[in-house]
Amino acid sequence: MMLKKIVVVFVFAFLLNFIWEHLHSVFYVSYKGGEITNFILLKAALFDATVIALTAYLTLSLFGRGRVGEGVSILVLIIFAILLEKWALGTGRWVYTDAMPIIPFLRVGLTPVIQLGLLGYISLRISNFFRD
Repeated sequence: MMLKKIVVVFVFAFLLNFIWEHLHSVFYVSYKGGEITNFILLKAALFDATVIALTAYLTLSLFGRGRVGEGVSILVLIIFAILLEKWALGTGRWVYTDAMPIIPFLRVGLTPVIQLGLLGYISLRISNFFRD
C-alpha cells in the first residue's frame, strides 16, 4: 500500500513539475553554460518528483499521518529548494534572467522555491498520501 502511494505521488509530482519546468524555463538563461533543452527539463521534472516522493515517504515514516507530517513535508521541500538554488547559483549550474523574481533576503528565485513546496503539496493532496 505504501509503495503504491509513493508511486502515485511520484506520477502526479512528475506531471506537475514537467509542466512547471516548461512554464518557468523563461526565467533561466542557461543550464551548465548551455541551452536549456526539453531533455534537461525532463530530467529536472524527474529529479523534482523524486525529491517530493522521497520527502513524503521520510516524513510519513518519521511523523506519521495527518497535518504534522504533511506540514513538515512541505517545509522540508521549501528548505531543500532554497538550498538547491543557492548551491546551483553559486556553482554556475544555472543562471537566472533579469525577469526572475528574487526573494530579497535569500537572493534566490521565487518560482523554484514555490515550485517544490506548492507542487509537493498538490501532489500529496491529490494522492491523499497523508490520509488513510
